[in-house]
Amino acid sequence: MTTRLEEVAELAGVSSATVSRVLNGRTGTSARSRDAVLTALDVLGYRRPAAARAEPGSLIGLVVPDLRNPIFPAFADLIAAALVRRGLVPLLCARTPDGISEADHIELLLAHGTGGVIFIGGSLADAGPEHRRTLTDRGMPVVLVNAADGHSGAATVAVDDADAVGRALAHLADLGHRRIGLVAGPDGHAPSDRKVAAFTARLPGMPVAHAMFTAEGGRATAARLLDARVTALVCASDALALGAIRAVRRRGLDVPRDVSVIGFDDSAYMPVTDPPLTTLRQPVAAIASAAVAALAGLLAGRGDQAGGLLFEPELIVRETTGPPPRSNA
Repeated sequence: MTTRLEEVAELAGVSSATVSRVLNGRTGTSARSRDAVLTALDVLGYRRPAAARAEPGSLIGLVVPDLRNPIFPAFADLIAAALVRRGLVPLLCARTPDGISEADHIELLLAHGTGGVIFIGGSLADAGPEHRRTLTDRGMPVVLVNAADGHSGAATVAVDDADAVGRALAHLADLGHRRIGLVAGPDGHAPSDRKVAAFTARLPGMPVAHAMFTAEGGRATAARLLDARVTALVCASDALALGAIRAVRRRGLDVPRDVSVIGFDDSAYMPVTDPPLTTLRQPVAAIASAAVAALAGLLAGRGDQAGGLLFEPELIVRETTGPPPRSNA
């Protein structure tokens, strides 16, 4: 029968003797092997040795809307690594299909004496006003990544959505497009609202539609915009853009010969989609680093960390954009 030591050793990729040394606090183990053993203990649900348990104040909640959109795991990975380098312990909290919400995670984090929370996307707004007030009343250090909220004292770090829309529209205008539609995220989602405001300011009267951040949402919404005879679609995420491409093809049309499509995020695998997606790249590494630096400032009591930082996106031109059809140019 497999013992606990053997089970942990197998998952960590070390010997049982190494596991024993870590559990008993003995020296002679490399930092990498020790971290692997501690991670295996966490994954398997075993209690860490007392000397390796984090102090409550060093625990940092990392709350994401979900893990299906590849941009959120990308942020979580880099933020978690940056927290660990500062001696802080990230606790990943994601909304789940079976009903675990942002509010549930906030209650759990508060109950465990968490030192601070980083919210990605609309996570804090989705938690509701009561839980936002609780965080404020507790004086909890909070950083918002790509979000907007009335949370007093929170630091905000975001990509510049207005600049992203401007870059997309300038690229399409240079190609000759005049009839352009916007596939935005849900109404009330802060980054999507910023994109809508920038889009309508630059192209008043051009069609805008909202969708959930899924390929199916993008397909259904893009189909409605194609009825308005647009020759290009700007989408608020890469998943929406992939759905839009599907909608174009279901009409018997081609991307980009008949309709150009631009995504947002430049998440994994966009360079190898068919065709490779033109998209706005978020500077994920820079945003993640700034978010952790802002949190560290708040933890140290530096109130000057509250406020906002904006980062410029980068337009990555691939093969889903081209000149409009001659009849629509």
